Amino acid sequence: QVQVVESGGGLVQPGGSLRLSCAASGVIFSLYAMGWYRQTPGKQRELVATITSGGITNYADSVKGRFTISRDNAKNTVYLQMNNLKPEDTAVYYCNANLGPTSPYYTGRRYDYWGQGTQVTVSS
Repeated sequence: QVQVVESGGGLVQPGGSLRLSCAASGVIFSLYAMGWYRQTPGKQRELVATITSGGITNYADSVKGRFTISRDNAKNTVYLQMNNLKPEDTAVYYCNANLGPTSPYYTGRRYDYWGQGTQVTVSS
């Protein structure tokens, strides 16, 4: 059974930092691209950052220079270090594990798993 579990959310003041963690089990973690997405009420879920199985990263323009995504394949965990947080970063943050057509390990079947989300609130 595949499980994707986020942790590390909470309340932080503007300018503060948080580190989110996401542990994936039931998959060969090193083969998967991992990503963080976020969603606020009434809005579509949006990409925050992704990291491929090979370690290539991609960021939304709104978080470039402030957020860093990384992965530890030995711990089956992906992280999102968030610095200089702003009120507009307030959202539920979701972790995604994906193995799709852009992966060198793709064999024709797409795998896509989501966590339950963790709340991040940036407020004074």
